[in-house]
Amino acid sequence: MIPQPFNDISRKVLDGERITRAEALALLRRPEAEVDSWLDRMDEVRRKHHGKRVSFCSIVNAQAGGCSENCSFCAQSGHHKTDSPVYKLLPVEQVLKAAAEASGNGANRFGVVIASKGLAYEPEAYVEQVLEMIRAIKAQGRIVPDASLGILDERTILRLKEAGLEGLNHNIETSRRFFPSICTTHTFDERLETIRLAKKHGLFVCSGGIVGMGETDEDRVDLAFTLRDLDVDTSPLNFLIGVHGTPLALREALSPEKCLQITAVFRLVLPEIDLRVCGGRQQCVGDRQADLYRAGATSVLMGNYLTRPGTEPEEDLAMVAAQGLDVERFKPLLPR
Repeated sequence: MIPQPFNDISRKVLDGERITRAEALALLRRPEAEVDSWLDRMDEVRRKHHGKRVSFCSIVNAQAGGCSENCSFCAQSGHHKTDSPVYKLLPVEQVLKAAAEASGNGANRFGVVIASKGLAYEPEAYVEQVLEMIRAIKAQGRIVPDASLGILDERTILRLKEAGLEGLNHNIETSRRFFPSICTTHTFDERLETIRLAKKHGLFVCSGGIVGMGETDEDRVDLAFTLRDLDVDTSPLNFLIGVHGTPLALREALSPEKCLQITAVFRLVLPEIDLRVCGGRQQCVGDRQADLYRAGATSVLMGNYLTRPGTEPEEDLAMVAAQGLDVERFKPLLPR
């Protein structure tokens, strides 16, 4: 039986209305054990806006470790002592090989990721190497070229778009209130400005955050509503897995039920966008990963993460097939 508070709020979304912060917070404060009774309705919400379509994306860690920023969750920060690999920019040929593998596995978007405060702060020779990666992926024509390049200025965004970049990932990570608790080397507003510039110049914007870092349910709601206000195109939801050597190493992982509950609330706040579950889904959700789709997810990150191995592509494809869902294949978003 669907609990009445959830029934009333979810029905609003099915009727085309927007829910309020108070309603979203009320749902996050419901008992975790209740979430199983939400799943059939949440599947209805997802299917209303997205049908049977799901999609996969993949990434390459094109330059790893030694980042100047002190984000407390990040294994690649130069401020923390972790076992995360450290290397300079990969050769273009290696990035192209990873893009081809991602396409062959069923991903339709491929992100070039660097561990850096931002491409806008890197020397010209470095910027040109990244631009060459984007040009090569675009010319290969097998997958949508995306990137996660830290803080960007307008000139750099225009150069990236000219090179063929179609999508930009730039997570805001958490609420404005909680952000200084996880990073002090740059500001929340710097992140917002990069997103606004990307939107201004017509890039597909992917932005989300991490939950389980010690934030409150209010912070989670603020994160969701900030993303709604920014009008992002897709939102990655990550569940923290504490990495040895980082300040959050001993943070207790969220339960599978809490992960599903947060996923459902994000879907209700953001009914029309792709909700992409990424980091931590194997560790936190475990054998309930299929329920992420029933809770509202429409996309997952396929293959390996930046510093951790991911689920085998065959497992993700089998999971989707078992849910009766269809994988969206490569389709350019901008004129070629």
